[in-house]
Amino acid sequence: MGLRSPGWLLLLLPLAALIGAYLLVQRRRGRYAVRFTNLDLLDKVAPTRPGWRRHVPAGAFCATLALLVLGFARPTAEVQVPRERATIVVAFDTSGSMEATDVEPTRFVAAQRAALTFIDRLPERFNTGLVTFSGNATVAVPPTTDRAVLRSAIEQLTAGQGTAIGEAVIAARNAIRALDRQAETEPPPAHIVLLSDGSNTVGRSVESAAAEAAADRIPVSTIAYGTEDGVIDLGDGRLLQVPVDGPALENLASRTGGDYHEAATGEELQAVYEDIGSSVGHRTEEREIWQWFVAGGLGMALVAAATSLLWFSRLP
Repeated sequence: MGLRSPGWLLLLLPLAALIGAYLLVQRRRGRYAVRFTNLDLLDKVAPTRPGWRRHVPAGAFCATLALLVLGFARPTAEVQVPRERATIVVAFDTSGSMEATDVEPTRFVAAQRAALTFIDRLPERFNTGLVTFSGNATVAVPPTTDRAVLRSAIEQLTAGQGTAIGEAVIAARNAIRALDRQAETEPPPAHIVLLSDGSNTVGRSVESAAAEAAADRIPVSTIAYGTEDGVIDLGDGRLLQVPVDGPALENLASRTGGDYHEAATGEELQAVYEDIGSSVGHRTEEREIWQWFVAGGLGMALVAAATSLLWFSRLP
């Protein structure tokens, strides 16, 4: 917890003096009591153990002042706030190498399943889009909160040829910048999650795309899935090796401030998605909570008034 106007805490000094004066008066009261010679009267006026009830209103009154002073100091607390304009674009590699079976049942199917679970677990207010890429990149679903549209698009994905990673990053960035009228001047908090298993083979370079994403402060988290032993069947007994290219994807994530992950199996891929989902789910925001202290002060004032009226038939 922090304070935006800590100077108001100086008002606690007079309050401390008031409490000290109250304690001094209570102490002197016991001394004055010995002047009474009537022991029965002395027992009623100054009992050996002062009744605790008479201190409750005073304590509540002092607590009221303390809480109000703290309210004036404008205390703040860090809270987790959903990003209402938050935008996540999933860039999904649909190149032919995704048909490799080194991730069961295939890289493609494992990625589909993980993507579907990922979008289902994102906060409902998040805008989520889908970019597919093979020989080129296409915004399959602009950022939206309609999860049914996203699910349908992911379920209907098919494989193509080529791997245009650079084009996918730019397409995702453009989709984010087109979110709403504010996006050009006030970009939404955004994140690109790119899944791929290969090197950039067509289109613009990954380096230039990464530079543009970094300029817009859009981190690109990459997930490399598959193994070094991945192969696809070309037919007629021909096999093509399609090893995962982790370093290229790691470099892209590093250049944009994103995270790099490896997912050699469907289970690992799902775990990666869950990790990304939690890391972009909320932002930490500092908010003033002076209302809590003022409310507490008013509550203590009511306690002081109620106890004094109940026990002594008067207000403090």
